Amino acid sequence: MRKLLNTIYIMNEQTYLTLDGENLVCKVEKEEKLRIPFENIENIICFSYMGCSPALMGKCVEKMIPINFISPQGKFLAKVVGETKGNVFLRVAQIDQFRENGLLLAKNTMAAKFSNARQLIRRTLHDNENLRADERLKETLDILSNGIDRVFKALSIEEVIGIEGNCAKAYFSIFNQLITNQKVSFIFEYRTKRPPLDPINAMLSFVYTLATNEFAAALETVGLDSYIGFCHAMRSGRNSLACDLVEEVRCIVERFIITLLNLQIVGENDFEKQISGAVWLNAEGRKKVLSRWQEKKRSDMVHPYLKQKIPMGLLPYVQSNLLAKYVRGDIESYPPFLLK
Repeated sequence: MRKLLNTIYIMNEQTYLTLDGENLVCKVEKEEKLRIPFENIENIICFSYMGCSPALMGKCVEKMIPINFISPQGKFLAKVVGETKGNVFLRVAQIDQFRENGLLLAKNTMAAKFSNARQLIRRTLHDNENLRADERLKETLDILSNGIDRVFKALSIEEVIGIEGNCAKAYFSIFNQLITNQKVSFIFEYRTKRPPLDPINAMLSFVYTLATNEFAAALETVGLDSYIGFCHAMRSGRNSLACDLVEEVRCIVERFIITLLNLQIVGENDFEKQISGAVWLNAEGRKKVLSRWQEKKRSDMVHPYLKQKIPMGLLPYVQSNLLAKYVRGDIESYPPFLLK
């Protein structure tokens, strides 16, 4: 089993990354602030960076440690990664498998997404007795259940995407009710992406980006091409397959955001609003979310398919490996992640 190592988040915009032997060194105004052995690093994510030395980039390429450059608002900009050394026959099989069975994969993935969203709502109802009679929540549960039935009858991926859109609209229409702490001043009305227009949308977009990057890195390690998906259309620069697999675990991100809000870990002072109306996490807000996300990744869970306890942070690697096994023909079907 792969060891869960550290994802290094570079937050200080004055930080310059350089190499010293077998160590990553972080310097601010030429003063060393942090030194980490490469053996303890699996991923580097830079927000508002000064840059990094060519020697460091070469070392990361050698050790297959991706360096991700992300805007302070959480938008993916670029990635430095080594030469793909995965089995070329696996990638050919990936294309063939997705062409032949892409619709089935899309159906299973979206059905898992709807099921997981339903489980998240049910958990809230279990913890909050006063919400159990809420008609809107009951109606949304019915829409998600019906979506599972409908998606398996779909005749095209376009039809699957249409069903997903309707289910997502219903789900996010009641998302604010899942935030049960009455002291939370934020109100979520509907999903806005580019750009997010309120603090909750800002957090969702930010952590979705983190999760997508983690799946993209995981897919690279098993030899699959993260740019060739089965559901999301191919687009230059987009990790379509990583976007596909993230659909299964959006529930984890959403539960994580709900917890941050209900525990009042993130507040009004952790955001900044632009003249355009866009709302983003500020530097302090990003630090809070990232530190808690790292803690979340180190918490244990029992994988529903493997029946083994794993750190949450290894879930992208487990799902990527299962997909690779399916593509190779080692297992008959790909088992999407399902909350129990």
